[in-house]
Amino acid sequence: MNSMELALRPLRRHLARLIARCVALIDGVINPYRPELYYMRGPGPKCRARRQAALRD
Repeated sequence: MNSMELALRPLRRHLARLIARCVALIDGVINPYRPELYYMRGPGPKCRARRQAALRD
């Protein structure tokens, strides 16, 4: 290893971290799917209405 490679090592590490952060930011903006927004906690009001209608019949 020469002195130039040793001098550039911290710069390369910093640049790699910067690129990783940029990729994560772009991925967060481009990929709008967030499963927690679509998580269902149980049957909703329409399901309850259908069940009650079926029980009445």
